[in-house]
Amino acid sequence: MEDGKFSVGTGAIDIALLIGRLLLAWIFLHEGVSLALNFSGAVEMAAQFGLSVPLLVATIALQIGAGLSIATGLLTRIGASALGLFCVATATLFHTNFSDQNELLHFEKDLAIAGGMFVLAAAGAGTLSIDHWLRGRGQ
Repeated sequence: MEDGKFSVGTGAIDIALLIGRLLLAWIFLHEGVSLALNFSGAVEMAAQFGLSVPLLVATIALQIGAGLSIATGLLTRIGASALGLFCVATATLFHTNFSDQNELLHFEKDLAIAGGMFVLAAAGAGTLSIDHWLRGRGQ
């Protein structure tokens, strides 16, 4: 205990941040790549929700771009904030039929992922990240 605070080895914290980043990024990278590889099917699905093709393209770009940002630890706070806001928007725009148990589950899941993203945005990527490496080069 140092200065009244418990100390956990920096290595353990940074490994936990890396694992957390990779787990959070995976769902967005997987979904973004899946939508991109099946673009015609994604366009049909988006049309059912009244979404335009440009909005679908922006969604795919956000999922892949911010997913890579979080996975690599490059501009992590920005990527995590963007995906956190995306999850809140997705929950409130598409999953509010709480009489359907599945929709309630998706609403709660989206909010939980958003919470993880906001925690990551506050904590940063840790030392096992490109952000940290770039900061070190600038000194």
